[in-house]
Amino acid sequence: MKSSFNFLNLLVSDKMIKKIEMLNNPNVEGFIEKIVELCNPYSIYLVTEEEDKDYIRRKAIETKEEIPLKTLGHTIHFDHPLDQARAREDTFILADEKIPFVNTKKREEGLREIFSLLKDSMKGKEMYVGFYSLGPKNSIFQHLAIQISDSPYVIHSENILYRLDFDDFKGNKQFLKFVHSKGELDIRKRRIMIDLKEDTVYSVNTTYAGNSVGLKKLALRLTINKAVKEGWLSEHMAIIGFEGDKGTHYFTASFPSGSGKTSTSMIGNLISDDLAFIREINGVARAVNPEVGVFGIIQGINSKDDPIIWEVLHKPNEVIFSNVLMTEDGSVYWEGSDEKRPEKGINYEGPWSSDMGKPASHPNARFTVPLTAFRNLDENYDNPDGVEIEGIIFGVRDYEILIPVVEAFSCSHGVVTIGASMESVRTSAVIGKGDEYEFNPMAILDFMPIRLGEYLRNYLGFCKKLKKVPKIFGFNYFLKEGNRFLNSKEDKKVWIKWAVKRVEGRVDAIYTPIGLVPSYEDLKLLFIEVLNKEYKMEDYEKQFTLKLDKYLEKTERILKIYKEIQAPNEVITELEEQKERIISYISKFGRKLSPLTFD
Repeated sequence: MKSSFNFLNLLVSDKMIKKIEMLNNPNVEGFIEKIVELCNPYSIYLVTEEEDKDYIRRKAIETKEEIPLKTLGHTIHFDHPLDQARAREDTFILADEKIPFVNTKKREEGLREIFSLLKDSMKGKEMYVGFYSLGPKNSIFQHLAIQISDSPYVIHSENILYRLDFDDFKGNKQFLKFVHSKGELDIRKRRIMIDLKEDTVYSVNTTYAGNSVGLKKLALRLTINKAVKEGWLSEHMAIIGFEGDKGTHYFTASFPSGSGKTSTSMIGNLISDDLAFIREINGVARAVNPEVGVFGIIQGINSKDDPIIWEVLHKPNEVIFSNVLMTEDGSVYWEGSDEKRPEKGINYEGPWSSDMGKPASHPNARFTVPLTAFRNLDENYDNPDGVEIEGIIFGVRDYEILIPVVEAFSCSHGVVTIGASMESVRTSAVIGKGDEYEFNPMAILDFMPIRLGEYLRNYLGFCKKLKKVPKIFGFNYFLKEGNRFLNSKEDKKVWIKWAVKRVEGRVDAIYTPIGLVPSYEDLKLLFIEVLNKEYKMEDYEKQFTLKLDKYLEKTERILKIYKEIQAPNEVITELEEQKERIISYISKFGRKLSPLTFD
């Protein structure tokens, strides 16, 4: 290779040169060489084994990208005040055609722009190259990935969230590629370019993890594309084992960020809080977590509602806090914590005091921790065969329409009328105005790299492959009456328990035009069993009365979207049948339908 000698000379030790040569992988050498020539670092450090993680932790502190806190293993990182969430408008799929709901840019134009921004961006800096596995090693689910960055914080995050896996790159292996540079941290020139053709993501002038940690949501764009081509699912879903009367039942759960996914994950045995690879194996849906860590929203976490996460964030352990308040004594505070609010400290904007009239932490402030820190970690969290999925949850933040829990009639009905019809209030995880309703099918639209119709065709085809089909449920923890939530935070445990009992076939359900709903008598018993609390019939009626007129408007809205993008016929048919059912019920019962009519 013409210039490989020069790139090898930049490696910080002879040991690393031998390691690269031992791989005998021209794809790896070619990729590193290309980025070295583009970004022009002064040295290269390979992250290949546990001792390299220590080096990265030290560099993160030396470069002041992280500041040590008083609890052993805890550090804090601050992003630019304007770089606090996923940057939708600066993120592009490189494609030469316009794709509905996808922010595209012509490929050659996008590559020219990102290469010009990355040119010499690492001059005078060290470049770090991390070798990782998405999914368990020695598994049909596994995808190899390399992250290149000049940010020790980014690589430190990758080291917590993903499996180091240098040895599996031996030979002529293919892999996903991620290139990041802090650049000048000029937010006006923040760009994230996703090149599906080369399975490569480039990002520059950002450090917020959602824009810079490649293997997380940036990789999701690449793996969705691969999954659709190969007939499996790469999803924005948690994987949780819930205990039932007949053992543990594994569910996947899809919620937009900030809408209950992490808190739902803490109720059962944790496998994943965010992402899932799902394959059909012998007629069964089996899933793994691509990750081995959690990058979670911290606002509102308190010892009463989130005891497991609270424990993780307060014990000696490897934790990176980002964009919370650092207090004078070297501890941290975030909004919604049940600890006393400090008088002053330092946050992402600089010095802060309580008399400024500003929040102490950003609403999208985060924590990054390894899965092994959680006492509810499931024993199968790294099982190369995955776990069998018996239930699928699609949840939203909807203040007005959707009832707390509903079960779909079938896999296709659930995929289309629940998952593909999700509308949810925008949260702080995305830059922009909050509390606006957005169409967000499967909570994955932000990460969609291809036509939504292709994605749904693959999803429905996946349903048809299965001999044992998971039940599909719609959840909504946020229904309001006026300004008052109709549910407490802990009520979700009851909705989950009902779903588990449905999987086990231990409770019946009420037929409605939008799906199957719980009876009052069953929920009354479950509230006693799960929460030791009385459940009043008037609460049940408020929570589960169907606003049929609003459901009809929603169905017509979603139907219009899918007709416009020429979605598969099965999508249109399911929505039209749902529309007809709702119209029929309105003609018989009026605009609202109480579940007590049938119970």
